[in-house]
Amino acid sequence: MDYADAVASFAHPLPTPLPVPAPTGDASAARRLRDAIEPIAMHSIWSKRTNERLAGLGLDFITSYVWGRAASLGEPAAGVVVASFAVFQPDMIAAAYERGRSTVARDVMLAARAESTIESLTETLGDADVSGIAAMLQTAVGSISGMGRPLFSGLRDQPWPSSPIGVLWRSCELAREHRGDGHIAVCLSEGLDPIKMNVLTELFVGMPLGSYSASRAWSAEQIADAADDLRTAGLIHAADQDHALTDVGLDYRREIEARTDALDQPLIDAIGDLDAIFDPLQTWSASCIQAGSFPPDPFKRAAG
Repeated sequence: MDYADAVASFAHPLPTPLPVPAPTGDASAARRLRDAIEPIAMHSIWSKRTNERLAGLGLDFITSYVWGRAASLGEPAAGVVVASFAVFQPDMIAAAYERGRSTVARDVMLAARAESTIESLTETLGDADVSGIAAMLQTAVGSISGMGRPLFSGLRDQPWPSSPIGVLWRSCELAREHRGDGHIAVCLSEGLDPIKMNVLTELFVGMPLGSYSASRAWSAEQIADAADDLRTAGLIHAADQDHALTDVGLDYRREIEARTDALDQPLIDAIGDLDAIFDPLQTWSASCIQAGSFPPDPFKRAAG
């Protein structure tokens, strides 16, 4: 998949005003932070400038995404990357990882990714003074435990960018990986497999059944089988009821969200004054969306 195809996959018409995904309507502090930082954290994935720079090195959208995130782990066996990414189809991740690292050396890719992303984000945010909030977030993500959080810990071990914009981006990346690693731990403790994790998330935020899961390279048959299992467990309504979560299913997914929030709480505590950072982060994220460096679909933003 190339960058244009990835952008087009989220280019469907959106209603006005934009709908509010269920988990963002009455969000906890941890969820509010997660939603506020998502477009900044993912600037390296959706920035046209970054994608063009990495395409020049021979990487397409998928190999840039997989190798770009996995490189924080070093160059482990593909199975380690598959396990860390969790919600994606394993063969797709393993193949993209091996293609990526065989195409571009790790240090070259990391340098190109960081340089182009920081250039793009600097242009996007203009003269915004991000230094204070960037420093707050840098201190917070540097002070908390990385136990059991491979993507967070690996990324935190990388050299910090020198500019405030770079520190803001890296801090938001780290906050995102911290929550993501925690969410995987919660789902693992519930015995959920990757496809069921995806299905529960897409229905929880308000996406059609299979839409989010398919973007993680799961087949229609695999998604249907997972949905059948969840339906048998009483978590999803029948097809003639739009495959929505049942009341039991909604409560179950809310509990997963609450437990994810709880594992994110050390970061929230370390930041301290959340009210001082929410509005600026939202404004900067809105600038990323307006610049075309993150999909405008609020359901995509809520799902990750």
